[in-house]
Amino acid sequence: MNFEHLIQINDLQNPLLETLTRDQLWQGLLHRVEDATPFLPGLESCTIVERHADHLLRKLDFGAAVIHDRVTLHEQHWVRFDILPGEQHAGGSLTISIEEPEPAVLFLRFAYTTTFAANPNSEERAYIDYIKSAYHQSDVDCVRVIRTLATSNTQQ
Repeated sequence: MNFEHLIQINDLQNPLLETLTRDQLWQGLLHRVEDATPFLPGLESCTIVERHADHLLRKLDFGAAVIHDRVTLHEQHWVRFDILPGEQHAGGSLTISIEEPEPAVLFLRFAYTTTFAANPNSEERAYIDYIKSAYHQSDVDCVRVIRTLATSNTQQ
């Protein structure tokens, strides 16, 4: 299954919504790479296992499950999380891209690739719809955490 959606970061028509810079957004994504615990409910620890010039490997400990992923970054543009297939997870990926169609008009595009069937039956379809909804809510929460981090860094 492939699933993607956009979340608007800056709405220049809404003065109540704090405007973030591309750098603040990028720093928030880097925080998710270095320590995913504020971003993923149930995550007990996030350990960087290896660092390389173009990627890093992490161990994500959810208590009952441990997942290993590979994180690749393209500075100020996108972050890709590839879950390595194992006994506890079939694998998949998430790419979070920063889009800026006009100056200061920022969006995050969340693009998922999973092992779910491309042509599911009706029972599988209901489950996939549930998963998509959970992904979307997780991504809304991700943006909320990034906003909180940006605000706390501004106040320091």
